[in-house]
Amino acid sequence: MTTMSRPPADPSALRATRKEALGSWLLHGLEDSKGTHQGPGGLADEQKKHHWWQVMCLTGVDYFSTLGYQPAIAALAAGALSPLATLVLVAVTLFGALPVYRRVAGESHRGEGSIAMLERLLPKWRGKLLVLVLLGFAATDFMITMTLSAADATAHLIENPFAPDALHGQEVAVTLVLLALLAAVFLRGFKEAIGVAVVLVILYLGLNVVVIARSLAEAAAHPVAVGDWWQALNTSHGNPLMAVAIALLVFPKLALGLSGFETGVAVMPQVRGGAGDTQENPAGRIQGTRRMLTTAALVMSSFLVTSSFTTVVLIPEAEFLPGGEANGRALAFLAHEYLGPGFGTVYDVSTIAILWFAGASAMAGLLNLVPRYLPRYGMAPAWAKAVRPLVLVFTLIGFLITWLFEADVDAQGGAYATGVLVLMTSAAVAVTLSARRLQQRKRTIGFGIITVLFVYTTVANIFERPEGIRIAGFFILGIISISLLSRVLRSFELHATHVRLDTQALEFMAENLSGPIGIIAHEPLRQSADAYRQKLASSTEASHFPSDYRPLFLEVTVDDSSDFETALEVRGVVRHGFAVLEVHGPVVPNTIASVLLHIRDVTGLMPHVYFRWTEGNPAVNLLRFLVLGEGEIAPVTREILREAEPDVTKRPWVHVG
Repeated sequence: MTTMSRPPADPSALRATRKEALGSWLLHGLEDSKGTHQGPGGLADEQKKHHWWQVMCLTGVDYFSTLGYQPAIAALAAGALSPLATLVLVAVTLFGALPVYRRVAGESHRGEGSIAMLERLLPKWRGKLLVLVLLGFAATDFMITMTLSAADATAHLIENPFAPDALHGQEVAVTLVLLALLAAVFLRGFKEAIGVAVVLVILYLGLNVVVIARSLAEAAAHPVAVGDWWQALNTSHGNPLMAVAIALLVFPKLALGLSGFETGVAVMPQVRGGAGDTQENPAGRIQGTRRMLTTAALVMSSFLVTSSFTTVVLIPEAEFLPGGEANGRALAFLAHEYLGPGFGTVYDVSTIAILWFAGASAMAGLLNLVPRYLPRYGMAPAWAKAVRPLVLVFTLIGFLITWLFEADVDAQGGAYATGVLVLMTSAAVAVTLSARRLQQRKRTIGFGIITVLFVYTTVANIFERPEGIRIAGFFILGIISISLLSRVLRSFELHATHVRLDTQALEFMAENLSGPIGIIAHEPLRQSADAYRQKLASSTEASHFPSDYRPLFLEVTVDDSSDFETALEVRGVVRHGFAVLEVHGPVVPNTIASVLLHIRDVTGLMPHVYFRWTEGNPAVNLLRFLVLGEGEIAPVTREILREAEPDVTKRPWVHVG
């Protein structure tokens, strides 16, 4: 017996259902406009917090993975001075970056990092533009972290002696596959990302302990090698002061070893807090994050010092040059050399895995930062609050970067260091200004010195590798251009996250429930009795209000026109005997439209709003609307209402006289 299924009556309905299912999957977790977001660290993830050491593994896949190439970079840049230059890096880490970011964790505990601290220092559009520039550097840092780490993982894979010969020359293709696999993890879920990070970090650090311990034992068993290194150091840099000076000059080239701090505070909302934590004062989460940052810095510093010594003592200098077996993989060279090809291959696999997954902390940082700023500014589509669309966008950008740079690690190193150093410099500036504002003189001086050091390092790196600032410039230009375009395209949307009428305003509404609610738009700067009487007289002439009718005046005060999403609090006041509704908002027409629609919904009556024509050039008024939140009020208000309410029978009436 054959069973036949009935085909759908309307094939287009099936296609629509599939499209809706895809849209639902992509926008899973998307919240409405409440000032929150669904990225890693979003409020909806509250039940999925993790222990600080687990989150340390997530940021550590970026930070600790630099061991895959940092010792080789130090040896190539500083030669025999590599251990001394690494000590400078460790000193900057422990006494510079660590204190700065411990303070950032305390003052920006929602994961915004130093960007939010600086945003609060500059008001209105200047603050927004500063954030966009810093987001450009953050995008440079995090995106290049993804592509550079994946490219370096590819290099370790292809250089392994057991790797198939067919992989040679396929660096771009292999790197693209690694980036696609990283995206698949985040499309699956953020919880899985932390689980993978914990396994990779424990395995990788454990193998590094074995490699460095074996290398130290080898160096101790061959004092001649240590003696040769010491002689080379004294021959080339006999003057200790000169050696220290050269180490300081070389230090900016080693700045990649500082890469984990910004991602550490970016994923801070994932840290599980204490029982007494509140949204305003999550003391347990702050303490856990500081413990995370300190532990990561101490662990990494220990590995950096020991690895820089063993690599420069045990590996011939020629092997660090391009084409050499230790170029970009010094510890992997030692693993193969002293522990055999079997262990060396296991070490290679762990290095490939952690370098591949180093992009996870960068992806998490992007997914935390972008939804916190751009949608709130109106500078990104509403779907930018959802994780999955952003993962796809960032992955496509990663594909483009990999293709443009042909998966070349060295070509991307300058941009990586530039992004890292600019963000660390901004963090140092932020905490210095914070300490100064609180009149903490000693801390202000201390953080000021750290700021000067980071400024020097950043400038030196830019002069040394100017391609880094050029690449960052493309990111900044792209973010600013797309953001401003999005702001213009979204300018006719309702901006209110919610509207609330106070008791007095509700009482005004109750007085008008017997008929249409007449509302007169009024400039808040003209609050004399004559101004209200004149506006009422002109509106009565245009509207034919009954002589005893008592319309409401609506006054919108623009506080910060650069804001986008805001909560509107409507306050009712009586001024010169007239009923006035006062509200503060970023844009006059959008605020009026939101209030009108709310009044309609609360009262069930259709509001009628009355305007005067705005004087001046229409083009200039449009520009004033986009930048200052004012301009051509009446027609723009009507257009916003038309966009928000397609049904003309349910749309508040706009009258212009």
